[in-house]
Amino acid sequence: MTHRISIPDANIELIRASFGEFNAGDLDACVARLAPDFVINVAELAEPMHGRDVWRQGAEMMRRAFPDLEADIRDIFAAADRVAVRLTFRGTHAGEFLGIPATGRRIQYVSHEFYRVVEGFIAEEWICSDTATLMRQVS
Repeated sequence: MTHRISIPDANIELIRASFGEFNAGDLDACVARLAPDFVINVAELAEPMHGRDVWRQGAEMMRRAFPDLEADIRDIFAAADRVAVRLTFRGTHAGEFLGIPATGRRIQYVSHEFYRVVEGFIAEEWICSDTATLMRQVS
């Protein structure tokens, strides 16, 4: 009897691999996992953003501000084409962030994220990060 990986399990592995690449600083590998028409939904924004380039710009901005930023997956589960993740981000504020000069402070904040996977690519994300905690730590 051969063991077939379920679609939810494969989707979890896709998201885990993507965060592993993010933690390693390999943004090219992360972008390669995104669908060409990738959609970004951020809790603080009224309208979604679109595209791999927009995702890369956001990730690069975070990497410049927090060069050692790492995502620690605390919980992850999937059903059908959706994956839910609870993360803790940690890093050092070593570059400008949203106009705030580097403080050298260690930061830590939680993010709740949801992903939709289509044909092995991340097609859409919903991000709800505790930005209030992050901003208190850098200001």
